[in-house]
Order: sequence, then structure tokens, then C-alpha cells
Amino acid sequence: MSNEHSIKRFTVDVPEADLKDLNERLARARFTDQIAGSETTYGVSADRVKQLVEYWRNGYDWRAWEARLNAHPQFTTEIDGQNIHFLHVRSEREDAFPLILTHGWPGSVVEFLDVIEPLTAAGFHLVIPSIPGFGFSGPTTETGWDNARIARAWAELMARLGYTRYGAAGNDAGSMISPEVGRVDPEHVAGVHVTQVFSFPSGDPAEFETLTEDDQRTLETLDWFMQNKFAFNLLQAQQPQTLAHALADSPVGLLGWNAQLMDEGDDDFVLTNVAIYWFTGTAGSSMRIYFENDKAEDPTGQTTAPLALAGSAGDFHGIRSFAERDHADVRSWNVYEDRSHYMHHVAPDKLAADIAEFFGNLD
Repeated sequence: MSNEHSIKRFTVDVPEADLKDLNERLARARFTDQIAGSETTYGVSADRVKQLVEYWRNGYDWRAWEARLNAHPQFTTEIDGQNIHFLHVRSEREDAFPLILTHGWPGSVVEFLDVIEPLTAAGFHLVIPSIPGFGFSGPTTETGWDNARIARAWAELMARLGYTRYGAAGNDAGSMISPEVGRVDPEHVAGVHVTQVFSFPSGDPAEFETLTEDDQRTLETLDWFMQNKFAFNLLQAQQPQTLAHALADSPVGLLGWNAQLMDEGDDDFVLTNVAIYWFTGTAGSSMRIYFENDKAEDPTGQTTAPLALAGSAGDFHGIRSFAERDHADVRSWNVYEDRSHYMHHVAPDKLAADIAEFFGNLD
């Protein structure tokens, strides 16, 4: 293998000095004020941030999560001038099928840790990369890393690993990148499995005539999100660097910003994702994906790879009729009552079963 295409072993090993620096910064935190009784009216509450900071300082164990990451084989390689970090976990089954799993923002490879065991047991070799600009892939070093370019990098990664037929799956941004992998590498991608299908109304009134009651509720969920929680998207699509200065300097600021889209109730999950951004210095570079996609040309034509959805009833997961407009071969459409944006983390056995059934039924 040429040096250009070398794959190197990687181990997460945050220096003790970085942990000490983090703790000192958390101890000196200046918390914002909050109007009594306002709770989340203005965004992530001060009380929530204070609770997370207290746990981060006096309960959370980064080294335990570091060990959990290092329990799986990890590697880095350079593709298209960018360092790419990835987990590569092989199943013991001889007939195992390769699957590349892609996370989103403000998530990381941690989204998929709980689904590794059920998926490898079900017969999948797993490739779980950190998106360029995120986490252990490190900051992006040049412009243009939009969904399509990431998809091309994933196709190269799978080829470099020797996989000639594989599947693509993902959540959040991964639900946009994975169909693009199928678009750019149709000869090798057997199917695509996502937790959201981001197909929206085109403006044609006729599209609404066949919507079911479930579809209407899904659109109401989307409308609520757009009206109440979409500010991050606009800011990160227009001026990510402006915000990055604050997030690079303050772990409390980073925690408050990233926690807006993280499920409450699992503080370890929230803090591990945030800690990865902090220790790798990728708070700013991760947000650039919104800018790059906003400036990129929209893909044209339908995707042709078989597509499956395994969404959450509590999250916008998509409208099937709109999905079928943009994707030529929607094979499976399942919506689960588990109310989470992070289904691979919250319901790993269900997601593994859904993934196994979908790919098992492909030709």
C-alpha cells in the first residue's frame, strides 16, 4: 500500500493537562442570568447548563468513555487532503456485510456505540467515520466539504478498505450524506438506511392532497421545529466563524450551544459528544458543514439505491410521498414510538433489527 493511501492505527488519548485545563475553566464559569420561571422559553436554560457543568466536574468520567471508544479498532487515513478518523469493527460471521454509518451535528461516532454489538452480531462489518471537521478527524483545512464531497470520501474509504459492495446508513447529517453515497457510488452501494428523509414540499399544492393524518402530524412537528429551534441552522449556514470564537474558548458556551439539540435524560451521552468537540478543537469546523451545504448546488435527479427509513415519532422523520419524489426506490418505511433524534443510541436493538431486515431483503 502506498504511503498516499496509508491507514494508521489510532487511539484516543487526551493529555492529562487538557483534562486539568477543562476542569479549571469549568470551575471559573460565568453563568448567564435567567428570568425567573422562563425555563426554556429563551433557549437552553441556565439551570440545565449548571446541572451539566456540575456533573462534568464532579461525576462524569471521560477516561471511562475514552476506554469505551478504544475498545474498538480505530484508524486514520488521508482522503482528498483531509484526515479521516474511523472505527472499523468486523463481525465474526463469514458472510458479514459492510456498512458505513455516518453521524450528524452536534453528534459524533458516539451516536453508534450502542448499536455496534447488535449489528456485528447480526452480520455487519462496521465502518464508523468522523465527518471531516468533526471530532477525531480534526478541523477541515480547506473549503468545500459539503455532503457530496463527504460522500465521495466515504466511497473512497470503503474502496480503500477493500469493500466492493456495501450499505450506507446514518442519522441527522448522516441521513443526508448516506443517500449521496448511493448517488456517487451506485455500482457498489447496495442500499441506504436513514433515520430521517429530508424531502420537503416543493411548492406544488397537489403534493398536499394525499397526505395522511400521520403526515400532517409530521409536518406539524417540522413546523414547530422551524419556528422554535432552527436558529442554529441559519447562524451556522451564514456565519459559523463568528460563533466559533466563543465556543473554542469556553467549554460552558460549547455545552450550552450543542446541548440545544441533545436529548435530556442521558447526561453522559451529552457530555461525551461535547467533550469530543472540546478536546479536538472542532466546535467551529464542525459548524462549517452548514455553510458549505448552503452554498453548494443541490443534487439533481432521484437517487436510485434502495432506501429505508427507521424514524422516531417524536422527531421529524420525513413524508413518504415527498421521499418517493426524490428517491426512486423507497423499500421500507418504519416509524417507532421511541421519541429521540438519536435512535441508534436510544433504541439500538430496534435499529439493528430494522437495518438487518432491510439489507437482508435486498437482492
